[in-house]
Amino acid sequence: MTAVDERGMTKYFEELQPPEGIKVELLRGEIVMMASPDLVHNMIVEDVLDQIPRKRWSRLQTQDVDILDEASEPVPDLVVLEREARPASGRLLPSSLIMMVVEVVSKTSVQRDYEIKRSIYAAGKVPVYLIVDPVMAQCVLLTRPVGNGDNADYQRQQVTKFGAPLPLEELGLELDTTEFGTFPNVRPHRYP
Repeated sequence: MTAVDERGMTKYFEELQPPEGIKVELLRGEIVMMASPDLVHNMIVEDVLDQIPRKRWSRLQTQDVDILDEASEPVPDLVVLEREARPASGRLLPSSLIMMVVEVVSKTSVQRDYEIKRSIYAAGKVPVYLIVDPVMAQCVLLTRPVGNGDNADYQRQQVTKFGAPLPLEELGLELDTTEFGTFPNVRPHRYP
């Protein structure tokens, strides 16, 4: 990581040993801990993974991502990269190798997924960021990253309701969203 880390959080983060069942990410110098995800969340990740052909793409779950010039090491729910681009080993996968990241919104991750990670992945020049939202029963596809740091964003945004096909042109496929589940009795939010 090449970003200046004034509080030394990167070093602390690298040495942190969280308890089993706890997911930990470093997002712009802030350590974020989350409990294990809901079954609805995990089934959506599995459904997306199953639709991405393994012969062409590596589909990695809970892979730490290195974003150049950011004090961030996000851990997306799913990372997709061309099989030939995959390194032989390492904990951190450079964002420059990634074609798509997928985040499934949880009851507590709405702001992180729609705002903070959107900016972080755009800063890392990840071509495709897919937010799957079981609260609002929709997918938000973000493409064409521009800018740097906190000002980075995606130029193109497409919202697709669950049940409609979602074209992923950059991967050369269409995602079937008909089996994506939703969280019952969860208050809707205001994003995107």
